Amino acid sequence: MTTAAKTDVKGSYDRLMALSKEAALLGTCSSLLHWDKETYMPPGGAEHRADQLAYLSGLIHDKMVDPSVAGLLARCEGSRLAQDPLSVEAVNIRETRRAYDKEVKLPKRLVEELARTCSLSQQAWVEARRDSDFKKFRPWLEKVMKLNREKAECYGYARSPYDALIDDYEPYETSGNIAKVLDGLQRELVPLIQRLAAAPKRPDVSILTRRYPVEAQRELGRRAAEAIGFDLDRGRIDTVVHPFCSGMGPGDTRITTRYNERFINESFFGIMHETGHALYDQGLPKERFGTPMGSAVSLGIHESQSRLWENFVGRGRPFWTHFYPVAAKSFPEALGDVELDAFLHAINAVEPSHIRVEADEATYNLHIVLRFEIEAALLSGKLAVKDVPEAWNKRFKELLGIKVPDDRRGCLQDVHWSFGHIGYFATYTLGNLYAAQFYARAKKDVPGLEASFARGDFRPLLGWLRKNIHGHGARYRAGELVEKVTGKPLGHHDLIAHLKAKFEPLYGL
Repeated sequence: MTTAAKTDVKGSYDRLMALSKEAALLGTCSSLLHWDKETYMPPGGAEHRADQLAYLSGLIHDKMVDPSVAGLLARCEGSRLAQDPLSVEAVNIRETRRAYDKEVKLPKRLVEELARTCSLSQQAWVEARRDSDFKKFRPWLEKVMKLNREKAECYGYARSPYDALIDDYEPYETSGNIAKVLDGLQRELVPLIQRLAAAPKRPDVSILTRRYPVEAQRELGRRAAEAIGFDLDRGRIDTVVHPFCSGMGPGDTRITTRYNERFINESFFGIMHETGHALYDQGLPKERFGTPMGSAVSLGIHESQSRLWENFVGRGRPFWTHFYPVAAKSFPEALGDVELDAFLHAINAVEPSHIRVEADEATYNLHIVLRFEIEAALLSGKLAVKDVPEAWNKRFKELLGIKVPDDRRGCLQDVHWSFGHIGYFATYTLGNLYAAQFYARAKKDVPGLEASFARGDFRPLLGWLRKNIHGHGARYRAGELVEKVTGKPLGHHDLIAHLKAKFEPLYGL
C-alpha cells in the first residue's frame, strides 16, 4: 500500500470515529435529559421533554447514517487497520459497521416517533403504577408495541421479530437460544426452591421490616458504594420510582435508588446493584469514549456486573463480616438485638414474592421467564395488550405459586415497557449466568478474594474486573468474552452451584 493510500485509510478511519464520537456526545445529552426526567423534572414538562428527546434521537440517527459513513467503512474494511480482528481499529470498524447496517434500516420518522411516544408513555406508566390501574397505561403500551413491531420489520429477521429486538440489547443472541437457557435453568431451579420451601430452618424476615430511618439508609448505601469502588467525584446517587444507572460519559456516572423506611433491602441492595453498573461505566477506557472500544459489550454483560456486586458480594458473609458492625451502629433500634447469622439468613431468604427487583436469587429468574414469555407473545400478536393483566397473573401463579394482588405489584411494576425496551428482560438472567461464571473464575485467579472482603478491601475484585472485562470495551462479543475469561461457554451450572452452596447451609440442608 502506498503512503498516500495509507494516509487516505487513516483519514477515513479518523473521520469515521469522529462521527461516532459526535453521535455519542448527542447520546449523552439525551441520557442527561432522561435522568432529569426521572429525578427532578416537574410533571408539567413531559410533553416538551418528549419533543426534546425526539429531536435529539433524530440528530443521533442522522449522525449515524451520515451519507459519508458507507464510503468511510468501505475504505477501512479490508485495509491494514482491520487485519488484526482484535485490534482497537478493527473492533471499532467492525462494530461501527454493525451499528450502521442496523440504523440505516430505520426511517428517521420512526426513530423520532419512538422517542416521543416512549417519553410520554413513561410518564403515563408512573401515574398508572401509582393508581395500580393498567387501563391508564394500556393505550400507551399498545402504541409502544405497534412501533416496536414496525422497528422489527425494518431490521428484518430470519425466524422471529423478537430476535430483531433482542439484538439491540444482546448482540447476536436469539430468542430460541434464550428459551433453551431459561428452560435448562428452570428445570434445576424449581426443585431447589421446593426443597428450600420445605426446609425446617426458617429465617426471621421481620428483621428487615423494622424501622430503618431513611437518612441512615442513605448514609449506609453511600458508604457501601464508595467502599466497593464507586467514585463519587465522578458520580452521584439520587432517588426515583424505579432505580437505574445512567452513564453520561467519562467523569459523570449517576445511579438512583428508592427508600422504604420499613424495608432496608429496597434501598441497600438497589444501591449495590446500580453501583455494579456504575463501576463498569467508570471502568471503561475513557480515552476511547464514543467508540465501540470505549463501550460495554452488551446489556447482559453489564447486568453481570450489577448482579455480581449485589448478590455474590453484597449478600455474602465476607461482605457483612466487615459491614454488619457499621449497619448495626447505623440502625441501633432495628439491629441492636440481631446477630449476624440471623441478619444473613434474612437478607438471603428464599420466598416467592411479587416484585422482581426485590426477589431473592433463587426465585428471581422465574420473574424473567414470565416477562420473556409475555413480551414475546405481545410482539407476535398472540397476546393482546388488553389481556396482559390476566395473562400475567395466571402465569405468575403457575411459576411462583402466589396470587398477584393488584396491577402495581403485577404487570405495572417494571418501567421497561414504557421506555419501549422490548427484548430487554432476558438480559437479566443472562447477567446472572455470566456473573456466576465470572465470580467463580475470580475466586480461582485471586487467592484470598473473599477474605479481603471481610477486611473491607474490595480492590482485588474490582481490579480483576477492570482487567478482564471493563478494560476490553466491546473487543469481544458476549459469548467470546465469557469463554475467554472463564475457559468455558455460557451455562447454568456455576449459578446453580452458587445457589446450592449459599442456601443449603442457611436452610440446614
